[in-house]
Amino acid sequence: MKVATSSCIDGSQASSRRPNIVFVVLDDARFDDFGFSGHPFVKTPNFDRVATEGIQFSNAFTPVPLCSPNRACILTGLYAHSHGITDNTDRSERSHQLETFPRLLNRAGYDTAFIGKWHMGLDDTRRPGFDEWVCMRGQGDYFDPEVNDNGQRRRLPGYASDIFSERTAEFISRKRDRPFLAYLSHKAVHPNLFQDADGSINSVPEDGGFTPPDRVASLYSGLRVPRRPNAASFAKDKPALQRPIKDVPPLGPGTGTPDHVIRNRLRILTAADEAFGAVLGALEETGQAEDTCVVLTSDHGYFYGEHGLNEERRLAYEESVRVPLAIRWPKRIAAGGESEALVSSVDLAPTILGLAGISGPVETHGRSLLPLLGGRPPADWRRSVLIEYFSDRVWPRMVAMGYRAVRTEQWKYIRYTDLEGMDELYDLWSDPYEMCNLWNHRGYAATKTLLGGELDRLLLESP
Repeated sequence: MKVATSSCIDGSQASSRRPNIVFVVLDDARFDDFGFSGHPFVKTPNFDRVATEGIQFSNAFTPVPLCSPNRACILTGLYAHSHGITDNTDRSERSHQLETFPRLLNRAGYDTAFIGKWHMGLDDTRRPGFDEWVCMRGQGDYFDPEVNDNGQRRRLPGYASDIFSERTAEFISRKRDRPFLAYLSHKAVHPNLFQDADGSINSVPEDGGFTPPDRVASLYSGLRVPRRPNAASFAKDKPALQRPIKDVPPLGPGTGTPDHVIRNRLRILTAADEAFGAVLGALEETGQAEDTCVVLTSDHGYFYGEHGLNEERRLAYEESVRVPLAIRWPKRIAAGGESEALVSSVDLAPTILGLAGISGPVETHGRSLLPLLGGRPPADWRRSVLIEYFSDRVWPRMVAMGYRAVRTEQWKYIRYTDLEGMDELYDLWSDPYEMCNLWNHRGYAATKTLLGGELDRLLLESP
């Protein structure tokens, strides 16, 4: 659809000073990993501030539960089948061509910075639309990361989350006479995996790659890791996951994510939260907190043993496709808000352009979230979200498991594109943990037809 973004804000907003924007993207952080989302012990007070002092979206979804494609969805507002970044292989050339919201903001006079992990290919050179550029090559390292620092390749001493947050705080603190966008793209909480150009993993550390800094290395020790009920379901009624695959063990108690890995992931998240305190501090110290919109999200989730799964986060189950999303803008958003509307990562680009008053039309599959910031969604708000995945060769269990899926308030339908007779249907109201696949049950013919038609509609929807 074509969205005239300037029509998304009222006249008083359009005439006021355009807001600064701090846009924070975490990697692999689950929707329920945070204090603000109800985690029983994780410490994320700075990330929590974005939600508690603004609005959180409890039904936010990734259109592709995979790093590179969804990062492009966030930046462009387009689905992956449209923008062309469909997997984690080296998409460097295509990513230079994307029409991103930072690029449009920069043309409109914003001072823009990208700091962190780009991860659409191994190329770390500057992408169009960014004045400041501090970027890892590919997956990068947590400790003493090598970066392209505004054209010079340097190894920066320290822990990646600290370095990137400190550089973001420094960018925020500069004197300027125009608004800014700071795009902080974390490596946290992705493991240290070393990747070839074709997307294959050539090295996995003994600890799985989840390496927190020393200051939090023993945090959460001895605490019981919470598990969702479907962590003991082991893919029952899921023929696609029950297929025998050579050299791949069947899903069971030994295939899920172990407690020590989950604790290390949460330690890495807490370290990123501690570092983010410097970003919020810079906004307050420079008197810019009221005029700055802070967006917090993640590219997708991760499995903590649900259905016996671990690294296979590409699948369409809730733990992988639901993402955290919170927006704080004290000048325009009342504290303590929560929206249950179905929203997608493709909505973020038109939202940012709308609040900046960038005139359109801008082609996007997403819709601006601005009408949701102050209350109930409009009557014509979407009733479904699209989720898609394009097979790649990284994880053996996921080869030949491409799919298209539709998620409504009540239902989820997963249509596999490479497998026949293995589709899945879930009634999320009665089965929120997706343990009972209804596809071959009697009595659901009308529901299957309805959802199939809705999925086809979303796939054919024009930007």
